[in-house]
Amino acid sequence: RRSSDLAQEVSSIMAPFLEYLEYDDVRYYVMTSATEHVARIGHKSEEALVPVYQQNAFALLSSIHMPNEESELKNFLVKQESHQKEWKPTRLREHKRSFERLWLGFLKQKLPTNLCKKVLVILHESILPHMSSPALMIDFLTAAYEIGGAISLLALNGLFYLIHHHNLEYPNFYKKLYSLLNPCVFHVKYRARFFHLAGLFLSSSHLPVYLVAAFAKRLSRLALTAPPHTLLMIISFICNLIRQHPACRVLINRPDGPTELCDDPFIMEEEPSQCRALESSLWELQTLQKHYHPDVANAANAITKPLSHQEQDLSSLLELTASELFHKETKKKTKRGPLEYKPAEGILRQRDDVVAQYWALE
Repeated sequence: RRSSDLAQEVSSIMAPFLEYLEYDDVRYYVMTSATEHVARIGHKSEEALVPVYQQNAFALLSSIHMPNEESELKNFLVKQESHQKEWKPTRLREHKRSFERLWLGFLKQKLPTNLCKKVLVILHESILPHMSSPALMIDFLTAAYEIGGAISLLALNGLFYLIHHHNLEYPNFYKKLYSLLNPCVFHVKYRARFFHLAGLFLSSSHLPVYLVAAFAKRLSRLALTAPPHTLLMIISFICNLIRQHPACRVLINRPDGPTELCDDPFIMEEEPSQCRALESSLWELQTLQKHYHPDVANAANAITKPLSHQEQDLSSLLELTASELFHKETKKKTKRGPLEYKPAEGILRQRDDVVAQYWALE
């Protein structure tokens, strides 16, 4: 059975019970009980848990909506008037601890790829902000980030949250981010999310020049084989990098650079510190000025003019698709060229046409 069918069936079965999770005391005791159950099942099973069990557990865990403030804890199914202050369901700290233990216990199990993706999609918004110690997720996020592909792209959200809100230090973070830039990144489902986060990470003024230059150059090289709808975003992304880091302007104005493409010192496969991007130039963008799509050619022409200090908003370009670009072209009004003062009515319907004199074309 397909996982989507299974998830839909689980949701329909759980629907009548989910309304009880709105009660703060029920939610707390469900989390406590589920934590013990997941740990017990995981301890008994020497191998990976049955996928059906994992899907059911995730359906329950992802349905838990945590309160943000302790003042929100006032909806109880059972009242404890006599010792309200000592009762754990009335304290947000206890809810967070129980929520944290539940998710950490679940993520200790070996998850299938599709379920791992689902966890990473909701991790930065629905899980990390409600944990007592979000840094405990670093092992899970690091392992996911090292896997590569779509898993690594999705792990960026959680890592960004920990780096931004909890001062997480990740020594090889930018080296791994650099390695994720490959032709496949332009075709994955989470392309927009990846480039949005990459832009945030690379906007820091504390980054060394060689690192930003390496990203700009690698993107320029990849742009040579990228589809038009992603090229518009890539070119603007590179221009924003140069605006944010003026020391990289040398990449677009190097008259003493190599005249032959084979002499380009840039080494595509090396890590950022050894790729020699600062010795190269963005000649790839100059090549794109001859692109068959006029919008791409116009965007690439931006490097021939002084770049403004105002960064370009990429929000409309991040999720641009090929079909949207195609429909945009079909809606453009075409101008008729001054080729003939008498417009043609067809291939075989010209005035004084000999064929029309002897043949009935209707």
